[in-house]
Amino acid sequence: MKTPGTLYIISAPSGAGKTSLVKALLKRDAGVRVSVSHTTRAPRPGEEDGKDYNFVSQALFDQMINDAVFLEYAEVFGNKYGTSQTWVAEQLAEGVDVILEIDWQGAQQVRHLMKHALSIFILPPSKAVLAQRLQGRGQDDEAVIAHRMSKAVDEMSHYPEFDYVIINDDFDQALAELHSVFVARRLRQEVQQCRHAGLLAELLS
Repeated sequence: MKTPGTLYIISAPSGAGKTSLVKALLKRDAGVRVSVSHTTRAPRPGEEDGKDYNFVSQALFDQMINDAVFLEYAEVFGNKYGTSQTWVAEQLAEGVDVILEIDWQGAQQVRHLMKHALSIFILPPSKAVLAQRLQGRGQDDEAVIAHRMSKAVDEMSHYPEFDYVIINDDFDQALAELHSVFVARRLRQEVQQCRHAGLLAELLS
């Protein structure tokens, strides 16, 4: 008998290493998928439609909002991003664990609709390290980095709203801790009872 998957919300300030941790987790665990968001922004070089994002027009996105397609959606720098409720439900029904990489505001929306979702917040080991990581990208000037640092402090203040908190100081340790949340969830008694019904019946006969 197939047990439904778990919906995970993973949030972090920019520079905390969330994307790298999630990518490494996907290589380690075949039972996990990341939700592919819909967006109104134009594809960047190298991005593929349906893989990196589902690229849609503003009109179609607004229609999807009206049709209550999204589990959560937000507008960021003039572009809209949303998570398909139908796709997430299909994956969970197949027994796949689904990750939503969204901010704390999106997390609030999802928790309101999906009461059983588990949430994980990734934090840097210090503000100094966070600033170093943002500067190390070499993509932004000092004003942009200062703005991102200010926004990061506001985002990090919402960590108490999450079920789990992981400090990304040593990458391998943070990855192991992240994976342990997924593994422990699958070892719950009710999940194992469903997954190994035949074995349990034999053991107790």
